[in-house]
Amino acid sequence: MFKKILIANRGEIAVRVIRACRELGIKTVAVYSTADKAALHTLIADESLCIGPPASKDSYLNMNALIAACEITGAEAIHPGYGFLSENAAFVRLCEKCGIKWIGPSADAIEAMGDKANAKDSMKKAGVPVVPGSDGAIKTIEEAEKIADEIGYPILIKASAGGGGRGIRPVNKKEELKDQIQAAKTEAKAFFSDDAVYIEKFIENPRHVEIQLLADEHGNVVHLGERDCSCQRRNQKLIEESPCPSAVMTEELRARMGAAAIKGAKACNYANAGTVEFLLDKHGEFYFMEMNTRIQVEHPVTEMAVDIDLIKAQIKVAAGETLDAIGIKQENIKFGGHAIECRINAEDPKNEFRPSPGKISALHIPGGLGVRLDTAVFQGCEIPPYYDSMVAKVIVRGNDRAEAIQKMRVALAEFLIEGIAANIDFQLELLKEEEFISGNYDIGFLGRIRNGT
Repeated sequence: MFKKILIANRGEIAVRVIRACRELGIKTVAVYSTADKAALHTLIADESLCIGPPASKDSYLNMNALIAACEITGAEAIHPGYGFLSENAAFVRLCEKCGIKWIGPSADAIEAMGDKANAKDSMKKAGVPVVPGSDGAIKTIEEAEKIADEIGYPILIKASAGGGGRGIRPVNKKEELKDQIQAAKTEAKAFFSDDAVYIEKFIENPRHVEIQLLADEHGNVVHLGERDCSCQRRNQKLIEESPCPSAVMTEELRARMGAAAIKGAKACNYANAGTVEFLLDKHGEFYFMEMNTRIQVEHPVTEMAVDIDLIKAQIKVAAGETLDAIGIKQENIKFGGHAIECRINAEDPKNEFRPSPGKISALHIPGGLGVRLDTAVFQGCEIPPYYDSMVAKVIVRGNDRAEAIQKMRVALAEFLIEGIAANIDFQLELLKEEEFISGNYDIGFLGRIRNGT
């Protein structure tokens, strides 16, 4: 087992990893930008090093600074969390070259799944259901027109290197195709330095359902059930739950989706934690969307649902242990109860969700049986304007979905943050919507209620 791990991240995920390391008796190294000098992850780690100024490109994305931090402190491994360099194959290879263990999948697996068009092709070859569309990135407008005519409108233009809802453009008719391809390519170039795009058939009113996987470095893979991530605003997840509401999920469907996800992971020799994301249509058919080759923001909702610490599992797997050795077997994973997670962002819902950095002047966090709060905020801390606006995740577990919803309502009503704007009340109102309560919602749910339909 590792003696010291460097966490190449900030905020709540850095705090989450530090706590897991402490429970395993592992020393931790936090890195921070000058804007995060007094941040919680900086304060609670065994060692802390400044790696640059506030801009991410000069600090948390500075590969050489991170490697140097490992060399200075003697850290044997890096946990990347999510975001930043967590899915950067070049950084994984640099770590390997320097003799630093990467707590995550191999560079080859990251590359195989990082290009969405190639990933789709790989999944198709592995027998995983995929959305009809182009085989890889489209090269010309003429090729795009031919494919669109074959699969039928509406379609989606999607960035091959995309993620987080960026580089996606819907096309309802042929006359829009050329302009929307150009718009998608421009956005893809700006966000991912890669303007390659591909075409997919637009699936009407699907649910966004993802399967959490764990794989060791000896070829063993298990799935930990599904998360429903259909409550989204502009392709950004707001509420996640596990399992899916019974209105759409059956044991048979869960088994099929889990088996497909495992098949896809084995096809790319995947190891460590990962998530296969699917679109689930109203007929119960599912289609591969993408694979996230890292721990995800919403991993706590799975942890609460199946009572498995995913961060500890990541670390143990990276140290060479088998899933069997750490007590994780497919037949032993129990899917009982219901868990829900709400993302709390420093943003103002009354002002077009504008980010709201600043000092937290007062803070009261919820508690009680089955209530968990993952956060790095504390009273008097400063929320800097340079990074993602998420400041906390509230996660609850109930005996069933109705109890979990009520428990989350109580938790959110008790959650107080002053000094900045936050979306707590907005989340609370979402949980009161009849469509959400019924469980019969899809990724268009939030757009419909925002538009009054």
